[in-house]
Amino acid sequence: QVHLVESGGGLVQPGGSLRLSCAVSGFAFDDYGIGWFRRAPGKERERVSCLRYDGGTPYYAGSVKGRFTTSRVSAKNTVYLQMYDLKPEDTAVYYCARLKRDFYCAGHGSQPSNYDYWGQGTPVTVSA
Repeated sequence: QVHLVESGGGLVQPGGSLRLSCAVSGFAFDDYGIGWFRRAPGKERERVSCLRYDGGTPYYAGSVKGRFTTSRVSAKNTVYLQMYDLKPEDTAVYYCARLKRDFYCAGHGSQPSNYDYWGQGTPVTVSA
């Protein structure tokens, strides 16, 4: 059974950092891309990043580029989202999701419907 479990969210002050983890199980980790999304209160879901199955060049939303980095560790079946210089507008519930097999981050990865499994989310609050 496929599972994605996020962790690492919490309360942080503006300018602070957090690292989110997405631990996956139930499928061949190295065969799938993983995306991070977020949903802020009252806003649409936003794709934050997408990382290819082979760890190739990641995609980042313009709003987080230069501040967030995503990486994967095959030995741990885990994808990370390292977030630096957090801003109040980064406050949201963050989700990781599995990109459908043979889909690509570029193009395909922009559509939530192209992700077939989702985690339960981890909340991030950026506030003084």
